[in-house]
Amino acid sequence: MTEEIRQTLAIIPRKPGCYQFYDENGNVIYVGKAKDLKRRVSSYFDREHDSPKTRILVRKIQEIKYIVVNSEEDTFLLENNLIKDLQPRYNVQLKDDKSYPLIAVTHEPFPRVFKTRNVEKIGSTSQAGSSSYFGPYTSVQSVKALLDIVRKVYHIRTCRLNLNNEDIEAGKFKVCLEYHIKQCKGPCEGLQTSDEYGKNVEEVVEILKGNVSIIEKQVRGKMEALAEQLRFEEANELKEKLQLIGNFREKSMVVSNVNYNLDVFSLEESESSAFVNYLHVVNGSVIQAYTFEYKKRLDETPEELLGMGIVEMRQRFGSDMKEIVVPFKPELKMEGVRFTVPIKGEKKKLLVLSEMNVKQYKVDRLKRAEMLNPEQRTTRILSTVKNDLRLKEMPLHIECFDNSNIQGSSPVAACVVFKKGKPSKKEYRHYNIKSVAVPDDYASMREVVERRYARLIKEGSPLPQLVVIDGGKGQVHAALEALKKVGLDGKIATIGIAERLEEIYYPNDPVPLYIDKNSETLKLIQRLRDEAHRFGLSFHQKQRSNRQLVSELDGVKGIGPATKNKLLAHFKSIKRLKEAEQEDIVSLVGPSKGNIIRQWIGESKRKSE
Repeated sequence: MTEEIRQTLAIIPRKPGCYQFYDENGNVIYVGKAKDLKRRVSSYFDREHDSPKTRILVRKIQEIKYIVVNSEEDTFLLENNLIKDLQPRYNVQLKDDKSYPLIAVTHEPFPRVFKTRNVEKIGSTSQAGSSSYFGPYTSVQSVKALLDIVRKVYHIRTCRLNLNNEDIEAGKFKVCLEYHIKQCKGPCEGLQTSDEYGKNVEEVVEILKGNVSIIEKQVRGKMEALAEQLRFEEANELKEKLQLIGNFREKSMVVSNVNYNLDVFSLEESESSAFVNYLHVVNGSVIQAYTFEYKKRLDETPEELLGMGIVEMRQRFGSDMKEIVVPFKPELKMEGVRFTVPIKGEKKKLLVLSEMNVKQYKVDRLKRAEMLNPEQRTTRILSTVKNDLRLKEMPLHIECFDNSNIQGSSPVAACVVFKKGKPSKKEYRHYNIKSVAVPDDYASMREVVERRYARLIKEGSPLPQLVVIDGGKGQVHAALEALKKVGLDGKIATIGIAERLEEIYYPNDPVPLYIDKNSETLKLIQRLRDEAHRFGLSFHQKQRSNRQLVSELDGVKGIGPATKNKLLAHFKSIKRLKEAEQEDIVSLVGPSKGNIIRQWIGESKRKSE
């Protein structure tokens, strides 16, 4: 702590505000907020921090500046603005995705309505240049549905002509195909007045704001008035218009039968990022949906990250909703605003919709990053395995053991090796069980684990970070005894997987761990187990086949070990050997031994008859 920092801490007030940390080069490296500046800033220097990132930050602080504000709410707004303006190294970094489509309504005599992605400043009704913008929309289908109703119901023009009264009166323009297919009423030739066109645009804007029910009510009122005046043809036109609006309402973003007006936020985290989804709900309709990413720098809490996201989105889109639906209470106070954590009902449905969107956004971002860097996927999966299995280190090297015997015969074992989540087949090993005279799965596991790691230690080969045993508590206990015998007690994480319910067993813990059936952790463990099964079973079948063939040929005089091996390698089984053509046998072992084999086959057939 420098002398200047000591002096600052001595005079800093106990008031709400924002503080800025500077490094030796005069760069702002961190911006924070506090309802009590003295207590919060002092906390960085009066204790040892668990987080390595925070310790590094504190070591780099050379100067502290602060700004006092009137209320705690103001600290959130000020912090948000300072972070965006200064981009400090140790603050969360907003990763803004501006690829979502918006709908633009131009400001001209006969406004156009169209989809766009190019706008400098987006907001629910913000004006940038000569247009108002609505959105953004996460669903392109929703945008198409909105534009479809604009064309079919309100006949808004799609051309880019610069329509003005002088040019229209001078007959400068001619109607196009849109007029002839009744998608436009021809304002370019003066066939539709600017007042009528303007009223249509006003209704379109209300629909874009989410006020679909208000427009329906207005159209229904006009239709009924025309019917009372016996103007049935005009009333029928409004009836068709009402039906189209109703169809749009059913297919649109309406998610509630209750006309709620509120904001909805949800949060999803990964190891290095936080994802926030924002839904703006007007009259029960989601008229805005936006998801963005924060790059985490320090150990920000979920409550802090959610609070930052709420301030950012409400400020950006100009929302003044008095109720905000959230999955948990954020670290944020806003005057006149109520935070709701719903348990059931329509608000819970809105929150579930927001959570579904933020989870999908997270998955999409991770998949996109993994396409560019396949190693990132491996790291993510192994990090998930580490967390799910409560391991001390990432399991870059995993080995799995499986025993195999059929009715007690030919007991063998297999060890498969995965490096960075992928099979390393050159390191697979087969084992013939030597010390077990009778079928004993525990003793077999004890032998093979001891042989495996005694050899690795002797050779100085790297040891795995995780050992997976195909079996339950008994097999895991046997493996632990073997590891203890070779001096690896407690040095290698060991688990067992029981096939019946896919239970994960830990040493000395009678209660198994149940992992989500769809998790990547369980899928990787199952893949290890299945690969060990396959590798062990193929070796076991080969051993049994070898023994069967050799035992039947043992009594044939004139046929030695070399000839037996040659026959075994070529014909694979006694059955195939007996069914083979004499010419094939002679070509393989010669005419003399071929005759011996032919005579033996004949005798075998006579005995079996």
